[in-house]
Amino acid sequence: MRVELLTIGAELLLGYTVDTNAAFMARSLSEIGVVVVRHDTVGDDPELIARAMLDGLDRTGAVITSGGLGPTADDRTRDGLAAAFGRELLTDPEALAQVERRFRLFGREMPRINVVQALVPRGARVLENRFGSAPALWLEDERGRWVITLPGVPSEMRGLLTETVIPILRSRESAPVVVTSRTLRTTGIGESALAELLGADGGSSVAGLPLAYLPGWEGVDLRVTAAEMPAAEAERHLDEAARRLRDRAGKYIYGEGSADLAAVVIDLCRERSLTIATAESCTGGLLGARITAVPGSSDVYPGGVVAYSNPVKESLLGVPTELLASRGGGAVSEEVARAMAAGVRERLGANIGIGITGIAGPGGGSPEKPVGTVWMAVQMGDEVRTFGRVYVGDRGEVRARSAQSALETLRQLLIVSS
Repeated sequence: MRVELLTIGAELLLGYTVDTNAAFMARSLSEIGVVVVRHDTVGDDPELIARAMLDGLDRTGAVITSGGLGPTADDRTRDGLAAAFGRELLTDPEALAQVERRFRLFGREMPRINVVQALVPRGARVLENRFGSAPALWLEDERGRWVITLPGVPSEMRGLLTETVIPILRSRESAPVVVTSRTLRTTGIGESALAELLGADGGSSVAGLPLAYLPGWEGVDLRVTAAEMPAAEAERHLDEAARRLRDRAGKYIYGEGSADLAAVVIDLCRERSLTIATAESCTGGLLGARITAVPGSSDVYPGGVVAYSNPVKESLLGVPTELLASRGGGAVSEEVARAMAAGVRERLGANIGIGITGIAGPGGGSPEKPVGTVWMAVQMGDEVRTFGRVYVGDRGEVRARSAQSALETLRQLLIVSS
């Protein structure tokens, strides 16, 4: 089954609302073997809505929409649906009863304006919405082409899609196939270097499956997709693709799916009964926040120090004054990062100390140390690993990349020393 998605609303086109509905619909549909071949967005104009529906029906014969089913004047999906199929809009008693029940559920009287939500194109099937007030609609023509309209409120759309629409689509499909993906998360290597590592052709496929590179501040995710095949066969292909990727790039892969590097590091430390203390300057506690966002991290992380100013670096971490005043080094230097890591480790009695110091911007840079310059150090036992880099991006990106790099430096140290 091939379908097109149509999201409706001026707020999407203006950028005021991020279209998360399309992503959820695409993922949910692909899991049951429905192939999403196109996604369009239009504003609250019934003529544009009708035209987009008709174009989609001509291409694939199936369109699922989201948005425009509310009671206000800018909710025009019902009008567009009626126009696309050449049907008149009628007040549907079943739809009206649904809307009224919804208001009674909360002890409220239904405003007259909500009667419009019971307008249904002649011949359309009303899909009960127990998550909100707007009934969803299914309209099919004599050629078997159909449109499903879903509400734009994310919780309503997700509930209706999962509980009502997907079971209907499953019943219409004869062959149980899936479109499923697996994601391996990498960090510490750029997209082009990773592509070169995976193959001379850029690693566009692996084990016969298409491979996508998804770069972000955390690193580069590798996603392989098995399409339109039985679930068991898809899993076999994905297992083989993941194995080959690990053979080639295993050093940089820290997890699968939505794995969080901080959680991976905490698990490694917990297995060895190790504790971590952090000393942060430019990241302002972001590394500590990453660690403490992981449930149960208290047995690994006793705490940290945000030492933004030089006097705090001296008084709380014991960083020597001469290092901070050095014209060749100064606060943003390998030496200071080392001293911060050693100081916080000693003062908090941890097995591992991490120090980060840098220039997050947008000001404060110099020709010798441009904005984005960051030094970090990880000390564990007698071993110290230092890492210096100039990160690109705005202030938030520099800080986020710094925290990620510190976690990856520690992960590599833990793997080598195990």
